[in-house]
Amino acid sequence: MYLEELFGLKGKVALVTGGGRGIGQFVARGLAKAGAEIAIMQRSDPKEAVEQITADGNKAYWIKADVRDERAVEAGVAEIVKHSGKIDIVFNNAGICIHKDAFESTVEEFREVVDINLTGEFIVARAAARVMIEKGVKGSIINMASMSGSIVNIPQWQASYNASKAGVIHLTRSLAMEWVDKGIRVNSLSPGYIATPMSTETPRELRDAWMPLIPQHRMGDPDELVAAVIYLACDASTYTTGADLIVDGGYVCL
Repeated sequence: MYLEELFGLKGKVALVTGGGRGIGQFVARGLAKAGAEIAIMQRSDPKEAVEQITADGNKAYWIKADVRDERAVEAGVAEIVKHSGKIDIVFNNAGICIHKDAFESTVEEFREVVDINLTGEFIVARAAARVMIEKGVKGSIINMASMSGSIVNIPQWQASYNASKAGVIHLTRSLAMEWVDKGIRVNSLSPGYIATPMSTETPRELRDAWMPLIPQHRMGDPDELVAAVIYLACDASTYTTGADLIVDGGYVCL
């Protein structure tokens, strides 16, 4: 019973951005299985993800918003509060990656990656934190970073992505310190290569190049990230804030 209370999320409301596919979809379902009610925020209808969660007997619904649009995000957060009464957890997951070298990439592409991956996380975190403070919630915000915020991936070049994720890690630390006295914990998650469609659909020559660089010589399973997010979301991590939890099979150690 003690462990269920410590690691369980019963009665919690979780906002998951980009929860309709990939890591976001796995995490949304995992948070729901741990007891949380899920609001998936993204531009397109995450019908499959919502149906998957509700088929398990848990609660989930869609909030339509582009994380780059401050007004849309604030309206979406207000809709969650109207529907669920509060927000306890944020998994700030929406993001994109463009594999181009610095000379081939346009400034517009660079801005798009940073706007979604970094500015979007700031917009969502701030909107949710305001509600947490207003409702007196001791909340947990988990920002999606990446091992790419600590290392430079090879052989693909992705300066915009790497820069955006390094920014997420330091944004996380900054917000953690700003909001620590308000009872809000802010941490980041830095995955390595995870076996989701985004990675498995990558050209074979890239995947073949990655494997020798991963000390465990395999991609991570999405469930290995789900467990990490649940830890950061639940009461087991109440003394953890401003941390970057790296789940990468040892990649950044090299």
